[in-house]
Amino acid sequence: MTLWQNLTLENFSLYRWQDASFFYSLIGRPARVWRKSSFLLQWGDALAALLISLFFALAPFVSNDLLGVLLIACAGFWILLTLSDEPQITGVSPIHLLVLLYWSIATTATALSPVKKAALIGLIKLTLYLLLFALLARVLRINRFRSWIIAVYLHVSLIVSVYGMRQWFFKAEALATWTDPESPLAKMTRVYSYLGNPNLLAGYLVPAVVFSIAAIFAWRGLGPKALAVTMAVLNGACLILTFSRGGWIGFVVSLGALALFLVYWFSVKLPTHWRTWALPGTLMSAAVLLILAVVFIEPVRDRVLSMFVGRGDSSNNFRINVWAAVQEMIRARPILGIGPGNNAFNKIYPLYMRPRFSALSAYSIWLEIAVETGFIGLSCFMWLLLVTFNQARLQLVRMRQAGNTEAYWLMAASATMIGMLAHGFVDTVWYRPEVSSLWWMMVAIIASYYIPPHRQPAFALSTAETSA
Repeated sequence: MTLWQNLTLENFSLYRWQDASFFYSLIGRPARVWRKSSFLLQWGDALAALLISLFFALAPFVSNDLLGVLLIACAGFWILLTLSDEPQITGVSPIHLLVLLYWSIATTATALSPVKKAALIGLIKLTLYLLLFALLARVLRINRFRSWIIAVYLHVSLIVSVYGMRQWFFKAEALATWTDPESPLAKMTRVYSYLGNPNLLAGYLVPAVVFSIAAIFAWRGLGPKALAVTMAVLNGACLILTFSRGGWIGFVVSLGALALFLVYWFSVKLPTHWRTWALPGTLMSAAVLLILAVVFIEPVRDRVLSMFVGRGDSSNNFRINVWAAVQEMIRARPILGIGPGNNAFNKIYPLYMRPRFSALSAYSIWLEIAVETGFIGLSCFMWLLLVTFNQARLQLVRMRQAGNTEAYWLMAASATMIGMLAHGFVDTVWYRPEVSSLWWMMVAIIASYYIPPHRQPAFALSTAETSA
């Protein structure tokens, strides 16, 4: 076993734990007996898929309090299903292990936080998101449920985008000052749809654009493919009209990543001499299109150039001052941070803030993770990313060899994560329920393709027989 395999937990397996666990035997056996006698729990995974679908169907339209209730319901249902599972059924992956480790670090940071009560609220929220991930990873292992939940999200995002486009055509009034008053774009309409904030809308639509494009390849039939094209165009247009610079960064990066994955996927069908130029050609074409958009579309040019004027733009200046204060917070508690959540941040940040630059977050997910859980938490998060993307790589190679078209969702999830991480360098909409739930859905999609080492040979054999 190589160092890389150890680091990325490639040969990790937990399938024997349930048989050896006294706690699981004590609680699980009565729960399994009850599950067999329960009519509803015979359809446990289907009910879980419906509950998850309800969450994503309502996410852009309802209050965070209602979303919190739905998250609690998802968490409770996951616990019920897990305890009543048969010992042979396990979907635990290396990703689950790193998620659990990150939660443990966040719990320790809460216990040692200077504002324990505030940090406890953040820990509860984080726990609910992680249990949503666990339920998603379980349900998404079933192909039809994976396709259904993705379709629900895409149809809801289409409604959100249509309303956003309506705001553009009818010049909706801004709910706040989102653009530098001295900028040439000060009176520009920035759409926000049902989410109430253009940056949040952009964060919500980045996955929608990527999955719409993936659906063009994954969905069968002319009608569904035409719908997927419509979704991709409307979601992309609405995202652009948010004029969110962070959203644009995530948009470009995620599309670039998806393009590379698709080139890799289809390269086996290309003539040998074309394979050499497929990747460079894709990158060059994307760069040319991006440059042309910046050069010839004035609003895009002005918005892009504003990224590079430093403190000359009020939004840039605000973030620079917040980042400076957050760096001081990190230096004060570098090991385990101040504890998770915006409540803890709001208690500590005023002690370090620059005059007139109050903030509700660090405006960078990387700084936010470091300030909440210290460098230990940040290191664990980066390890989680390493393991997750390595699992995506392993499964993509396997599915490419088998010609399994479910890989389009895997590619879309991986590309979306890369785009969301890029967006997260300059904003923290990642922590809002509408976006955070999507992030954990992306991680869960990748985890759902995991096959334990003890099952891989049999699966490879069955795949080969099916292909033949």
